Amino acid sequence: PYLIAEVDDARGQPLQKSQPAIAGSTAPRTIEGRNAYVMNSLLHTVATAGTGAGTNVLGRGDLQGKTGTTNDAKDGWFAGYQQSLVAVAWMGFDQPKSLGSREFGAQLALPIWVNYMRTALNGVPEQQMPMPDGLTSIDGELYYADRTPGNGFVASVDINPAANAISANDALGSAGAEGLTPPPVTPQEKQQIMDMFESK
Repeated sequence: PYLIAEVDDARGQPLQKSQPAIAGSTAPRTIEGRNAYVMNSLLHTVATAGTGAGTNVLGRGDLQGKTGTTNDAKDGWFAGYQQSLVAVAWMGFDQPKSLGSREFGAQLALPIWVNYMRTALNGVPEQQMPMPDGLTSIDGELYYADRTPGNGFVASVDINPAANAISANDALGSAGAEGLTPPPVTPQEKQQIMDMFESK
């Protein structure tokens, strides 16, 4: 984002023009392509089958987004995007107060967003994000190709519930003062996980 697009002199001649970085072109990559695709897929599901499913009235398959509501329903919003356009709709009061116990981002802000995008995307062709190399889909779930079930992927951690039962009356339970302990993580595994979030 940038604040000033152009500075002109008294005759309207440009003295300086902003040269913003353009995502996908001149801007540096901030997250790895696989992570971006997985996040895009998650937000697409929210916008088509989750709390943001109201976007379906637009009849587009390239929308992603997330609803939001603050405590006591003082604010409701929907932030959504398509390949070439991002928009956020917010509903709330200048002096925060509840919008009502049954008000959420999907009921208040999402219809505003839909009405705006209906006009803004009129005539704009759908653009799907291509799946990058290094990802695979198994039964509709996305996996890193080198972390598929049975190959560097842990589906669950086997914990014997009977051995680690915690009584409702005993804050410490039989698991001890520390509670349930996760399995140890080697420094190499920890570094592999952290490397997934490095910008490439």
